[in-house]
Amino acid sequence: MIEGAWTPGVIWYLSGGARRFNELKLDLPGISAKMLSTRLRDLEQKGVVVRTVMPTSPPSVEYALSDLGRELIPILEAIIDVSKRLKRRKAESPVASALSHDMTAHPV
Repeated sequence: MIEGAWTPGVIWYLSGGARRFNELKLDLPGISAKMLSTRLRDLEQKGVVVRTVMPTSPPSVEYALSDLGRELIPILEAIIDVSKRLKRRKAESPVASALSHDMTAHPV
């Protein structure tokens, strides 16, 4: 459901509300327009994202999470939480401290 390098980021930024294509592109530095388009299309086909054409002149398109897509937010939050704890644990480990000390004591 959330496979692909950019998919979690797309879902995460849409969790804040509907976004236009260029807004998402700015939210995700480094993603190409083609990749963003592919990810949005894939998520729309899976029922995670809803694409709405706005009746403006010229027409604009907004993307938003569907009900199913919103159910993925707690999963992403849990992954982020675990990642932060692992990062803290790694930084606090004696091995990490010793390696850090060795690298500063003996620069290459």
